[in-house]
Amino acid sequence: MPPPSLSSSPGSSKPGAKQKTVARVLWDDENLYVGYECEDADIVALYEKRDDPTYKDDAVEIFINPNPAQQGLYYGMEMNARAVLYDYLYVFPTLLLKRIDFSGVQLATHIRGTLNMRGDKDEGWSLEVAIPWANFQELAKTLPPKPGDIWTANLNRWDGVEPARRLSLWSDSQQKTPNPHNPARFGELIFK
Repeated sequence: MPPPSLSSSPGSSKPGAKQKTVARVLWDDENLYVGYECEDADIVALYEKRDDPTYKDDAVEIFINPNPAQQGLYYGMEMNARAVLYDYLYVFPTLLLKRIDFSGVQLATHIRGTLNMRGDKDEGWSLEVAIPWANFQELAKTLPPKPGDIWTANLNRWDGVEPARRLSLWSDSQQKTPNPHNPARFGELIFK
């Protein structure tokens, strides 16, 4: 089965250039792994500290709900092209708890071009993240998941910076404006 590609949000009012994104999700007994390959002609990532608003940069995201029986609570991880992590727990739609800090997360990025040099031509960037299962213990029924377990998630990419930004999503959030947060529309991660 081919890896999922992210498609542009239909509510995108400022589309920016359309560039390909491919995401892959794997797992073993220790971690959930997510990898992104992003075509990008102009790579911008200004934020450098954990929990900075990385979503304003060229960034990728994963929203994860280990317990789909309840849709109003999920984890968010947003990572820019510098591999800076912004993590939180979202009590959707009313409260985003930014003081959540996942432990043991490993991030790696590879930039094919020049970071923050506007006007030149870049090729793209990739990001890989390893997330230890213990970070999901408050919401998950079984860790690591057993074969056949189903979690819900969405994989997203913010491409470009204002005023030309594009949101791409694995599962369309069906929002009127570019917004990836809609847990009722997350796709399924089926552990095999």
